[in-house]
Amino acid sequence: MKKVTASGKTVEEAVQKALVELNTTRDEVEIQVMEQPQKGLFGLFGGKPAVVEVKLKPNSVEEAMDFLQVLIEKMGVQVNIDIKTENRETIFDLQGEQIGTLIGRRGQTLDSLQYLVNLVANRNSDGFLRIRLDAENYRERRKQSLEQLADRLAKKAIQTKKPVKLEPMHAHERKVIHTALQNIKGIATYSEGQEPRRYIVINPNK
Repeated sequence: MKKVTASGKTVEEAVQKALVELNTTRDEVEIQVMEQPQKGLFGLFGGKPAVVEVKLKPNSVEEAMDFLQVLIEKMGVQVNIDIKTENRETIFDLQGEQIGTLIGRRGQTLDSLQYLVNLVANRNSDGFLRIRLDAENYRERRKQSLEQLADRLAKKAIQTKKPVKLEPMHAHERKVIHTALQNIKGIATYSEGQEPRRYIVINPNK
């Protein structure tokens, strides 16, 4: 974390010097007064200036990015990370030749990395930050795959008139299934089981 120590005749003067050196504004820093100014004898001799330590507040997104880059390097994978914002959500888009290693089986590794990145991003944040990790549009491809699965199994439930149980899924993937089938006549969906083995049941209406 970048910080500077500055002095001046007054605390405010010392702070302003530090802000200029850091090339930032007061709301982006934390200020600690190290020494209050002291007047000298008769206002002329032996006076001491005010001393302040001013440091930049941590940027949560940058901290999360640095953490992710170090983590990926330790995994022995080289990727490029693009940052974009969508619907008040920050997206880290990973791209590289070994991207499959970071996605993992059905996105489990990507979900684990996302969980850790969000922990780091929110440890010093004033408000809640949501960071989503994607890998060469994996999230959208997975969503489409789940929607196709939901449609196929819903038809099976209607034809056989028997409940169909899906494999355990993360909450956000279960939400995709529920949403895809919420307006389909003749069926109802609900979740059963305990995390992390919670799963969806597609039940035909009788």
